[in-house]
Amino acid sequence: MSMNPPKVNLARKTTRRDTTAGLLQPFVCSGIAACTASACIHPIDLAKVRLQLFAVQNPGVPAPGFVGLLKTMVAKDGVKSIYAGLSASLTRQCTYGTARMGIHRSLSDWLQERNGGKNISFASKAGAGLVGGALAVCIGTPFDVALVRMQADTMKPEAERRSYQGVSDALRRIASEEGYGALYKGLAPNIGRGMTMNMGMMACSDQAQEMMISLTGDNPAKPSMTTKMGAAAAGGFFAAFLSLPFDLLKSRLQDVRKDPLTGKLPYTGLVDCATQVFKKEGPLAFWTGFGAYYGRCAPHAMIILLTLGEVNKVYTSTFNTG
Repeated sequence: MSMNPPKVNLARKTTRRDTTAGLLQPFVCSGIAACTASACIHPIDLAKVRLQLFAVQNPGVPAPGFVGLLKTMVAKDGVKSIYAGLSASLTRQCTYGTARMGIHRSLSDWLQERNGGKNISFASKAGAGLVGGALAVCIGTPFDVALVRMQADTMKPEAERRSYQGVSDALRRIASEEGYGALYKGLAPNIGRGMTMNMGMMACSDQAQEMMISLTGDNPAKPSMTTKMGAAAAGGFFAAFLSLPFDLLKSRLQDVRKDPLTGKLPYTGLVDCATQVFKKEGPLAFWTGFGAYYGRCAPHAMIILLTLGEVNKVYTSTFNTG
C-alpha cells in the first residue's frame, strides 16, 4: 500500500474560486460604491424629494430653492433632519444600486467579449443599461417606497406623519397597514426611471470617456482624473435629464394616501398622475427640482465611478481576479 498522501488539485480549486470571485466582482464593488455615494449626497436627494412633493403639500406656493430648503431644515430641526431616511437609502443601494450597476457591467463585459475585446457600440451599452435598470428596480422598489416616505415625513403636519422608526419598521407597517402591493407603488414610473437613469449614468459616461480618451490620447486602461470626472459629469447630466420626469411621478405615487373623507386616492394610476401634473402645474413641472436632481446625479455618478475604480483594485488584488 502506498503511503503517499493523495494529491490535491490546487489549480482546479483556485480556478473555481477565481471564477466565483470574478462573477461576484461587478456586484460587490458596485454595491460598495453605490452606498458610499448615497451616504455622501443624501441631503441633496432628500431636498429633491421634498421639492417634488412641495406642490402637493403647499398648492399655489412657489417652491423654495434646494439650498434654502436645507438651511431651513437645519435651523428648525437640526443637522440630523437632512439625513432622514438614510437607513432606507443605504438598504436600497445594497439591492437596487448593486443590481443596477452589476448587471450593466456584467452584460457590457459579456458583449465586449463577444465583440472580440473591442469597444461595443453605444446601442449595446444603452441596451445593457436599460436591462440592468429595469431588473434592479423590480428588486429595490420596496426600499424606494420606504425611502420616499421617510424623506417626506417631517415636511407634513404632525397629524399626517407616518413616523416610521427606520427602514424595517417602514416596510413592516406598509405591508401590514396597506397590503404587500403598496410596497410596489410607483413601480411603472420607477422602472422608467431606473432604465433611463442607468442608461444615462453608465452607458453615456462610458461613451463620453471613450470620446474624451480619443481627444486627449489618454491610456484607455488608466484614463486621467480629468477624463474620469468629465465622463461622470456627462453621465450625471443625461441621467438627470432623462429620468427626472419618471422620478417625479414615482415620488408622487409612492407618497400618496387615501383622502380621509372620500377614501379615494388622489391618482388612479400613472397616466392620471402625469395628466394632473401637466394640467395643474404645466409641462416644466416634470423637471421640478432639476438643479437639486443634477446636483445629486453628477456628484453621485462621480463618487460611484471614482470609488468603483479603487474598490475594484482592492478586490482584484485580494481575490486575484485580474
